[in-house]
Amino acid sequence: MITGEIKSRVDSIWNTMWSGGVSNPLSVIEQLTYLLFIKRLDELHTLKELKAARTGKPIEEPVFKPDQNHLRWSRFKETAPETMFATVRDEVFPFIKGLGRNGNGGDGDPDDSTYTNHMKDAIFMMPAPRVLASVVDQLDTIEMVDTDTKGDLYEYMLGKIASAGQNGQFRTPRHIIKLMVEMTAPTPKDVICDPACGTAGFLIAASEYLVTHHSHDIYKDEHSRRRFNEGTFHGYDFDSTMLRIGSMNMLLHGVENPDIAYRDSLAQTDDDEAEKYTLILANPPFAGSLDYESTAKDLQQIVKTKKTELLFMALFLRLLQNGGRAAVIVPDGVLFGSSNAHKSLRKMLVEDQKLDAVISMPSGVFKPYAGVSTAILFFTKTSSGGTDSVWFYDMQSDGFSLDDKRSPQPDKSDLPDILTRWQDLRAGGTAEAERERTARSFLVTKDEIAGNDYDLSINRYKEVEYEEVEYDPPRVILERLATLEAEIAEGRKELERLLG
Repeated sequence: MITGEIKSRVDSIWNTMWSGGVSNPLSVIEQLTYLLFIKRLDELHTLKELKAARTGKPIEEPVFKPDQNHLRWSRFKETAPETMFATVRDEVFPFIKGLGRNGNGGDGDPDDSTYTNHMKDAIFMMPAPRVLASVVDQLDTIEMVDTDTKGDLYEYMLGKIASAGQNGQFRTPRHIIKLMVEMTAPTPKDVICDPACGTAGFLIAASEYLVTHHSHDIYKDEHSRRRFNEGTFHGYDFDSTMLRIGSMNMLLHGVENPDIAYRDSLAQTDDDEAEKYTLILANPPFAGSLDYESTAKDLQQIVKTKKTELLFMALFLRLLQNGGRAAVIVPDGVLFGSSNAHKSLRKMLVEDQKLDAVISMPSGVFKPYAGVSTAILFFTKTSSGGTDSVWFYDMQSDGFSLDDKRSPQPDKSDLPDILTRWQDLRAGGTAEAERERTARSFLVTKDEIAGNDYDLSINRYKEVEYEEVEYDPPRVILERLATLEAEIAEGRKELERLLG
């Protein structure tokens, strides 16, 4: 989690921009993202220079050409405020807007990259040279080499949006994203989609998993490299600012041209997207309802409802190929809601597809943004059933306190245990089948779930062990009370005697 020192720095930068006239929180985040992106580009170029100096070879794929050195963060940060302002506004900003074209800053087809496409509407909004100089000075003290720091910084900044939590949009904690990615274990053959991608957290985590576990396969030849950079990751959102931030985020993490596009996933019907993906990772917005008229008709055919969380579940089923799998976060209401739409959707997952697992999460996971109770559903699209039994896990702690402070408590985290038990189950282990219902995790048969009206809440199946406590008989307790009262009366008399 982000440290207090970095929090105070971000707060200070925020106040500088606020007092400088940038009052929209989303605009503040967008402008800071551009500056962090520029800073990170310089750090990446420096790493390439060091590697070249070490090996004695020319710099591989330099970010900046020799005549563009003055555009580097480490160079312009030393200049006077007016000079810096002119350089960033007139040269650095156009440079980053053109990065995705044929080669860095080249003059190729402007639609070469989704990054370039989203950046064409980007606006430099720093109001004055003194504001830019102050923000650059303060950002310069934050080390951005560590991926975790960068992720924490984004999370903290996004959490400052006043509208966070409206329309059910909550940032997903990265350790939860990492768990979902590790449990689904993406492979280089996967085509991965997040239909409500926001800042692309799930896609970035999936790309890091592939680089860590399958780097040889994804970089073995030009075709594999192109597939990883252009054909593996797909994300959709209808917030242009989030798409820009997501595109920059992906580019910084080494995915050059992902398919991140503007789309209202629930409103637009696109036959090209049906059964296109092999893995869906998502935490869709789950608050509010839509009009029937504004919802794609094919989703209404799967489940007749106005509720966004159920419509997204229908969308996942539509987007997945047969054999494709999904790990998605849903509100608890999806697990036990009593409406016809809720029941029919759960029945569809259990009877028509293969429901693999339900992980119940504590309500504090999304604090301080929301106290909503959620669960992670894991399922495989088969269109022909296949659910024999469903694995349930009752997560008590995610490694952080469940209050608004979210202080680290790594020794209490259930996440390593969840992953270990899941991997053992997938490898054919029998330990889970033998566990009692009083355990943290256990298996429930499809027949039992069907007999409970397809209720998927863990409390329906978990047995609670009550410890027998023995109390003294009432007569003994009364005698003890009488003795105490006698002692109190004696003490009072002694006190009265002392007072004369």
